[in-house]
Amino acid sequence: MKLGIFTPVFGKLTTAEMIAKVRSLGLQAVELGTGGWPGRDHLDLDALLQSPAKAREYRQMIQDAGLVISALSCHGNPVHPDRATAAEYDDVFRKSVRLAEPLGVSVVVTFSGCPGDHDGAKHPNWVTNPWPPEFLDILDWQWEKKLIPYWTDAARFAEGHGVRVALEAHPGFTVYNVETALRLRQATSPAIGVNFDPSHFFWQGVDVPAAIRALGSAIFHVHAKDVAVDPHNVAVNGIIDVKSYRRLAERSWLFRSVGWGHGESEWKRVVTALRLAGYDGVLSIEHEDALASIDEGLKTAIDTLRRVVLTERPVDAWWT
Repeated sequence: MKLGIFTPVFGKLTTAEMIAKVRSLGLQAVELGTGGWPGRDHLDLDALLQSPAKAREYRQMIQDAGLVISALSCHGNPVHPDRATAAEYDDVFRKSVRLAEPLGVSVVVTFSGCPGDHDGAKHPNWVTNPWPPEFLDILDWQWEKKLIPYWTDAARFAEGHGVRVALEAHPGFTVYNVETALRLRQATSPAIGVNFDPSHFFWQGVDVPAAIRALGSAIFHVHAKDVAVDPHNVAVNGIIDVKSYRRLAERSWLFRSVGWGHGESEWKRVVTALRLAGYDGVLSIEHEDALASIDEGLKTAIDTLRRVVLTERPVDAWWT
């Protein structure tokens, strides 16, 4: 496996400064934002699409730095009930897929999105309860009329460009756990898989290695991010928490750097499960830790992951 980083954390740096920073950290890969919620701080999506020569130059710049691009990321909601909003996210997604091809990138990361509850809706409606019974009617409508048709077409488009789509399972969107991820994959295409972010599973109470085993070859890309659960706040209010991330002491859980939510032994279980599932790609560190500076958070994550990740394949042994 390689260690990499999701570069929006260096959004204040120029592309050259970002590359220098990544190299100084001893990392091997970059995951680049192309629009949507990550933004596009380190590449000009439209300019690179319009000029094959510029795309080749950009790819060469990354290679000359000794790095690889693990994925292009355009997290958004392409099935948003507001048509203009959905169209913007869909446009960025399709441009990202088209750019991935000349950049030699095989994975584009995004969200499944979440529709509204009817064609005239203005806001997404994430259904999490089977009762009252109209909730299930909404959920069926979302899947059959919006989610499956959109991602069937999007997967076909991605396949035409040699790209796989890694949906980040995230609460708030229709694909948020193993079951929903595999349901959409089965209903659409093998080109639809998962960007596996353990932090979104930990706080839901999921045993992360078990989830990895269930997803198997559907895991196309991996984020390295942790969560710390506050047992006192959970004891009072449960795990579902809509308080602002700024109300740190009051929340049931917080995003943390790798190693600050779960110990090294748990991350050994995660990495072992990924290897057993056949994943040998990049662990892309995502920093969203409000209790640690960028440098502190990254140092902890990198140090922890270096101790638990075997960067070389095992040597042949007598049983092979």
